[in-house]
Amino acid sequence: MKMSLNRSMLLVSGNSPKRLQDAAVFNPGLLVLDLADEVKDEDKDSARLLVREAIRFLDYEKVKLAVRINTLKSGFGTKDIEVISRVKPEAFLIPQASVEQLQDVEIMLALAEKEGALESGGIKLIPVIETVKALGGISSILSVSSRIVGAFFNADGLAKELGMTRTQEGDEILYARSKVAIACRAAGLNSFDTVFTESNDEEGLLKDARKARNLGFTGKAAINGRQIGIINHVFA
Repeated sequence: MKMSLNRSMLLVSGNSPKRLQDAAVFNPGLLVLDLADEVKDEDKDSARLLVREAIRFLDYEKVKLAVRINTLKSGFGTKDIEVISRVKPEAFLIPQASVEQLQDVEIMLALAEKEGALESGGIKLIPVIETVKALGGISSILSVSSRIVGAFFNADGLAKELGMTRTQEGDEILYARSKVAIACRAAGLNSFDTVFTESNDEEGLLKDARKARNLGFTGKAAINGRQIGIINHVFA
């Protein structure tokens, strides 16, 4: 799957029927239905079924579609793969990416594709770089599977692990951002920069997106559809 035109990534809660229905109108390069960060543990099972039905019956033909699954160690990720692979999303986002977890996901996906008579290797992978371990081993992560088509840098996850305070200027994540962008470029893969959380600050988003582009990212993530137009413009 070529993803060079996926300038923007819109993350949408898998537990919100309205957002699932409305998200495609914002024209993101990649629409990500989220079963992980945006869904409480007690809602994981119902959200998984909701996302499956949304992929089956909603009109997503004009966007590329991915699903952010839960980690395997959470106890939910394996079921996410089993259920969602049957409706053939373009890709899975893998939180807290590690070589070991991606290897396990590769095995599970190969089995799911075989059992479902799906194209072998058809479902791609986008590791989420959000831990110190992932940042340190990013080159190994990006090369662990031929399914990998890009990476998503989640600064909020990294900040939580390190006890950092996020600022709008982003000086505290400059090294991490640069490393992710450069590693992806070296591997010939796409890279999605972290979300700009101030959804009503268009000027701040524009500045932050330009910074990400100048660091070498090929696109940027958003959690608000109104941010997609600016991101698409900057990464045009």
